[in-house]
Amino acid sequence: MKKLSFISTIILGIALATGAMPKQGIAAPPLEGWMAQFTRNAPPLPAPETEFLTASGETVKLGAFRGKVVLVNFWATWCAPCVREMPSIDRLAAAIGSEDFVIVAVSEDRKGAEVAVPFLKKLGIKNFTSYFDTRMKLARGFRLIGMPTTYLIDREGRITGVAGRNGGMGFARSGGAGSGTIEKPLDRIRIDTGHPS
Repeated sequence: MKKLSFISTIILGIALATGAMPKQGIAAPPLEGWMAQFTRNAPPLPAPETEFLTASGETVKLGAFRGKVVLVNFWATWCAPCVREMPSIDRLAAAIGSEDFVIVAVSEDRKGAEVAVPFLKKLGIKNFTSYFDTRMKLARGFRLIGMPTTYLIDREGRITGVAGRNGGMGFARSGGAGSGTIEKPLDRIRIDTGHPS
């Protein structure tokens, strides 16, 4: 089995840290080192119920995934860091995807499925479904300001945290334009997945 890369390690650690995935004897990792890039929300924030599209053009909302832990990843074909992490996300989906855990990869490409589907096929991505936000409505709902950005949503439809280049959902970006640094919220944080640990 291929070694999990940086993003897969972060995502798996997030899922374990939140209690979102069965622990199977694995202790939850501390939020230090690379895991420090994950900013938890306390209290969890409601996920936007903005429509986005399937590859066939049907509309869907995040509420359709209620009852599952959802990893929402915003990406685009023109975003080099996004493209670099796609194979890792694909391996993660193959390793731990289930009826209880779903990856919702949302392409922000203006031409949507027309460009993103062949692009993912060329990369050999096959273990998760990509969705499309051609008018950036969902991105605005999340207050997305950079990509790649990944949100973890609990079974009750609440955003428990964010990892990546985003400072959205009330987080302040610091260091000026293009600095890539994110100022963490002042609150000390507790994650509540809605299920007893």
